[in-house]
Amino acid sequence: MLTEILPFSFELDTIAIAGASFWSLALYLAFSPVSEWVIKQLDRWFNFAERSLYTSQSEFEKTRKARESQNAFYASLFSIVPFLIVGALFNWGLEISLGDSWGISTGILACMGAGIYELGRRDGESSD
Repeated sequence: MLTEILPFSFELDTIAIAGASFWSLALYLAFSPVSEWVIKQLDRWFNFAERSLYTSQSEFEKTRKARESQNAFYASLFSIVPFLIVGALFNWGLEISLGDSWGISTGILACMGAGIYELGRRDGESSD
């Protein structure tokens, strides 16, 4: 395991990681319009920041499509960070108030509820 390779020792709280992950997924599903907005804003920022690295317009346009695809991929990956932070806060609050295992069980319930909500929301959008 990773803790045996490193010369120093640290402890990972697997219950907290699992609870925060479940809550993050539930929040990501429940607030999917917010996650789409975060992805768009990160993509815009990545494209803007990368544009400043090029000195000539022709060199910039030569590889534009590939770089924009790569930036969209990075934006979708980094869009989960705010949800991980808020999910960790939800899990921390539940661990303090109810105990360790409640963060995981309520996170699973929240994931199921958010998934059902997201399916209904998308079905409602497609029927309009």
